[in-house]
Amino acid sequence: MDWNPAVIWLIIALLLGLAELATGGLVLMALAAAALLTAALAGLGLSLSWQLIGLGVFSGVLVPLAVWVIRPWFSPRGVAYGTTGTGVERGHLYTTLNRDFDGASGVKINGDFYRLRVADSEESAGETELPAGTSVIFQTFDGTTAIVRLAHPAPNSRANHHPE
Repeated sequence: MDWNPAVIWLIIALLLGLAELATGGLVLMALAAAALLTAALAGLGLSLSWQLIGLGVFSGVLVPLAVWVIRPWFSPRGVAYGTTGTGVERGHLYTTLNRDFDGASGVKINGDFYRLRVADSEESAGETELPAGTSVIFQTFDGTTAIVRLAHPAPNSRANHHPE
């Protein structure tokens, strides 16, 4: 087999394309496409310097195109991937639910289930089990546990509530 530069660029493109299967961010796929186009430059007989310049130009165009234009087509609307745990959820209202297989009490944040623990400021401090449908306000994460505080009902909703 003749190991010319075009074949080497094709192998690099294939390896980057296979690596994309593990990540799903489309960056490696864009780099694979850039390597494939660079293989075409090598097939035309351009020198290594021009091949590297071509790879830089192709990557500079294809990577932002993949990240900003193509990737949003494959992502659900309203999901901010990569932001869970950075504090952007702090102060948001969530409703508790019970996990199907073990009945664990938790909240879903960005589509992922997190066990919960009530913060120390309430009378139920440290509680890890709440009834499904309880309104809570997210505070922070402690490992993979969501630290929440109970959301208090609005004052006028208490006025309309008549105990039996």
